[in-house]
Amino acid sequence: MAERKVRVRFAPSPTGALHIGGVRTALYNYLFARQHGGDLIFRIEDTDSNRFVPGAEEYILDSFKWLGIHFDEGVTFGGNHGPYRQSERRDIYKKYVNQLLENGKAYIAFDTPEELEAKRAEIANFQYDASVRMSMRNSLSLSKEEVDALIADGKQYVVRIKIEPNEDVVVNDLIRGEVIINSSILDDKVLYKSADELPTYHLANIVDDHLMEVSHVIRGEEWLPSAPLHVLLYRAFGWEDTMPAFAHLPLLLKPEGNGKLSKRDGDRLGFPVFPLQWKDPKTGEVSSGYREAGYLPEAVLNFLALLGWNPGNDQEVMSLSEMTQLFNLSRCSKSGAKFDYKKGIWFNHTYIQQKPNEEVAELFMPILKEHGIEPAFEKVAIVVGMMKDRVSFIRELWDACSFFFVAPTTYDEKTAKKRWKEDSARCMTELADVLASIEDFSVENQEKVVMAWIADKGYHTGNIMNAFRLALVGEGKGPHMFDISWILGKEETVARINRAVEVLK
Repeated sequence: MAERKVRVRFAPSPTGALHIGGVRTALYNYLFARQHGGDLIFRIEDTDSNRFVPGAEEYILDSFKWLGIHFDEGVTFGGNHGPYRQSERRDIYKKYVNQLLENGKAYIAFDTPEELEAKRAEIANFQYDASVRMSMRNSLSLSKEEVDALIADGKQYVVRIKIEPNEDVVVNDLIRGEVIINSSILDDKVLYKSADELPTYHLANIVDDHLMEVSHVIRGEEWLPSAPLHVLLYRAFGWEDTMPAFAHLPLLLKPEGNGKLSKRDGDRLGFPVFPLQWKDPKTGEVSSGYREAGYLPEAVLNFLALLGWNPGNDQEVMSLSEMTQLFNLSRCSKSGAKFDYKKGIWFNHTYIQQKPNEEVAELFMPILKEHGIEPAFEKVAIVVGMMKDRVSFIRELWDACSFFFVAPTTYDEKTAKKRWKEDSARCMTELADVLASIEDFSVENQEKVVMAWIADKGYHTGNIMNAFRLALVGEGKGPHMFDISWILGKEETVARINRAVEVLK
């Protein structure tokens, strides 16, 4: 048999912001598809109309656009297997529901929520299965006439899969190996509801995966319990030959490791769990996002890739194409991955360091503009080159190097007390004259002239340089002093020294 083309899908529900765990699932699907020259499909699972949240679908698409994860087909991307929104596929599902009913693989049930509640109260650990279905109101326990009359009467019903008891269902999982579940622990899940004429997740998923020729289903561990049911549905339709391979990814755990990562953990420890900022249309609550918190998309992807997968070598920093080459589902962990958000900050710092100065400058320019400053781009690129290894986020560059663009108006009290000596005002006035007389204001020449002046006068180098730094920066921080004065230029350097002398006396 010819080998199937790799086709994977990411199929979120538009019920709110996209959780970072969902981003990781999409990333693994993307890496797998790209590595095998396959297709990545974007499908929207919106059969539960009660949970639909306006704006969620656009938010999910914007998130992937920012992250740089590109889909080959699906909602907004087009393709030959549409529509890709489940709510637009009602007629398709109805056909397959009827097929299951005709083949005796499913049945119609009329039990009301009240009747089901009464049964739960009566039977401990109640599940709707082979042991109880004949005592319920369904097309197996009622005559054809009764069923037809109830439907004609407009009574609401559901369609349930008919699961035969005591069969071993084998799920071959690419991460977990062979998982065997006995069918007796499964209940006759609802596949379709007449109330909204829509299928449930289980049926819609199987039909879509089959019709869209999905070869591998890579999804979160939380879907593992539904895998046996999905295997049974493939069998019920006679589609065993086209059943996709399953891979259930490990959970993302709280940073402490005890339990599943939630939004509350992010709020508690101060890190985002959504890719972009999200405003809940119902409550108006705003949740932070990685983009708005200042993370670079490539750093987020690199950080996420290593939560539950390792490349088999010691490499940590990887481009998307390097990850694609190295990705292998067999190297995914079976156990959950602790969400080490501090490692996420480290990745961001590393990516800022590795970016060309011009790229970092481009990102820093809007922040300078916010502070009312629009300096020459060349100057910003030089400053960024000196300072980028000191920050983890682009926005931190302002605190680290604003003194290059704005002269200090005040001087750090602690530093002044320690660094501004009795003779500092006199020495700095002399230094201003020395600097003003220098024709070649390059870093090397300034350093040569000033050091010669210090030696000639017998001054203490540390005292001079500390007072010089305080005058130009306003506090005791920053790179090499002559780098600072070179970037500021002769006129600004002299003006700042004179102002410091005036203020500090």
